[in-house]
Amino acid sequence: MDLADFLNRPLEIGGRVVKSRLVLAPMAGITHVAFRRLTAEYGGVGIAFSEMSSCRSLPNENPKTSRVFRWREDEKPRLVWQILGADPDLMARAAARMEKEGFFGVDLNFGCSAPAITKKGGGAALLKDPERAGAMVAAVRKAISIPLFVKFRTGWEDNPEKAADLARIFEDKGADALTFHPRTAPDLRTRPPKWDYIRIVKKAVSIPVFGNGNVFCVDDCQRMLDQTGCDGVSIGRLAAVRPWIFSQMTGAYTPNGGEHLAALKRFATLCAENFDPRPAMNRFKTVAGYMAADFAFGHTLNIMVKTAWSLEDALWAAESFFSDNPEPASALNPALLG
Repeated sequence: MDLADFLNRPLEIGGRVVKSRLVLAPMAGITHVAFRRLTAEYGGVGIAFSEMSSCRSLPNENPKTSRVFRWREDEKPRLVWQILGADPDLMARAAARMEKEGFFGVDLNFGCSAPAITKKGGGAALLKDPERAGAMVAAVRKAISIPLFVKFRTGWEDNPEKAADLARIFEDKGADALTFHPRTAPDLRTRPPKWDYIRIVKKAVSIPVFGNGNVFCVDDCQRMLDQTGCDGVSIGRLAAVRPWIFSQMTGAYTPNGGEHLAALKRFATLCAENFDPRPAMNRFKTVAGYMAADFAFGHTLNIMVKTAWSLEDALWAAESFFSDNPEPASALNPALLG
């Protein structure tokens, strides 16, 4: 299978069509308006997912003052907003607000396994009670007509059949597409994802399934598709390391050196345009820290940037690091991938 040819095949989701089967995964602190703009400028992103947002705040959230609930008008046709919560009625209200804003779709976060989230009954905690999770999907489905996505994990037990059962429930209750991360909730990122489980979930449903988890290079994307038969790939941390990866995988862009610094310069501008000085600096530092994973001595870049006192100083530190033509890493450094 030719990778670029497959990824550029249109995919129908909930009666709408996306032009690329590569999607930008939702990542807290990363997939905000500035970073989404950066990846969009390179191209190749079929759908971009927002950072997760609490269903309690969304119905009344003001995009003029919120740091998370912000977007560009031109991205709405391919923007999916991810919502998080434990109350079906509140989730439905939040989803209705998303449809009113004109986004492509809504994504339900059933995958976050951070204790701060699961202790409140949200994220992956919902996978402990399939009936309750299904009721939440049904409630949101009733509230919106735009495409409905569900992102979820294997569950709390290492049993792919239970993940397949969850997928069937989500489809039956009205989900239009699924993003599946084949790790259990207790695993967090301590163990490799089991891509074979994606194939099992894919075979269980008739709606599109996006695979997610440890796609760290072009070859990984090819292997995931070949191994699982999934309909598309959801790319997370690799996008922070190489924001052009979507365009590269879809055949429209060939890296030729100097991409990281060029991307950081543009990203610094976008952060400054969209955020006040301190949050702009912090968002820049986060992405620069991920980019450091692509270099043999990337920890130096990470330290230089993280200890800067301003966005300007952080960018200067990055420019200083790249002026020495740093040696690329043979593989991404997992210690710098969060």
